[in-house]
Amino acid sequence: MDFGISVPNCVEGMAFPIPFAGHSDVVRVAQEAERLGFDSILANDHWSTQNYVRSAFPDPPRYYEPLIMLAHIAAKTDTIRLVTGVIVLPLREPVLFAKQVATLDQISGGRVTLGVGVGAYREEFEAVRPALAGVARAELVEEGLASLRVLFSDRRASYAGKHVQFTDVEMFPKPLQDPLPIFSCGNAAGTMQRAVTYCDGWMPGGLPRLALAAGIERIRALAASTGRAGHFPVLPQLAACLGTSQAAAEEAFARSQAHEHLVSLRRSTMRNVDMTSFIAENLIGTPDEVIRRLRLVREAGADGISGIFFAVNTVPEFLAQMRLFATEVMPVLKAA
Repeated sequence: MDFGISVPNCVEGMAFPIPFAGHSDVVRVAQEAERLGFDSILANDHWSTQNYVRSAFPDPPRYYEPLIMLAHIAAKTDTIRLVTGVIVLPLREPVLFAKQVATLDQISGGRVTLGVGVGAYREEFEAVRPALAGVARAELVEEGLASLRVLFSDRRASYAGKHVQFTDVEMFPKPLQDPLPIFSCGNAAGTMQRAVTYCDGWMPGGLPRLALAAGIERIRALAASTGRAGHFPVLPQLAACLGTSQAAAEEAFARSQAHEHLVSLRRSTMRNVDMTSFIAENLIGTPDEVIRRLRLVREAGADGISGIFFAVNTVPEFLAQMRLFATEVMPVLKAA
């Protein structure tokens, strides 16, 4: 299995308290992830503070723009992959976004994996792009993905959609990777369909194992029905909290800001998911228990974890959890 760490660039007030991590802390986490042998780091994307975060904290969170942060990290690392998850595509103008991604892939030596999706918070979309408040965000994602494909592949790219249009754009250099891997992020049926139609894989977020297994079965059947040969990768995101005992890990998770964040997602990306227990369905427990749960995730059909976000309240706790996971959990799953 492959393992990626979700770096704390855009998650203060959500998965972590305010304040949590400055930009130098984000780089430190990425460098430590590379040193410990993690396969990738994953950067989230937010432009404005969510309502529930504003009501919970007196100060605003620091949301570092993911592509700029990943470019900074690329200059300070050598091999670790740079993953976005999730870039909120309805907030982005496709031509500029394609240019930014291509540049990042060039300067990083072809280390980019692009995860895109609708985004969890409609209020954020409406705050940033009020003129499009009545537009279905799924339409913007679909047109954005179609736009990226022609911009990355065609010498002279044109696209005429309902919401996105450009003509005779000669965008060079293209991404170093050909093709650059793009993952569809999210849990909805439309996300799975877009994964098969436009993307190279699926990146669900926090799904229970039974729902994950059903989704993997469905998405690979969709891929086969459209004539897509070969393996279709699936890399979910999950929370983790390791402890010396099951009770200690569960107690730490329950009092973390990450738990509060997952609860908030019941109103958005998790609203149609049958989630009986966040503790039971995430990587919570002793290293042996986390290994057992990861084996179940692998048996469900997942190829790895794209973004592990540790349920902690300080950066030193985050680094300690990373080291414990890397020394006690990863070697067992990598060897299997």
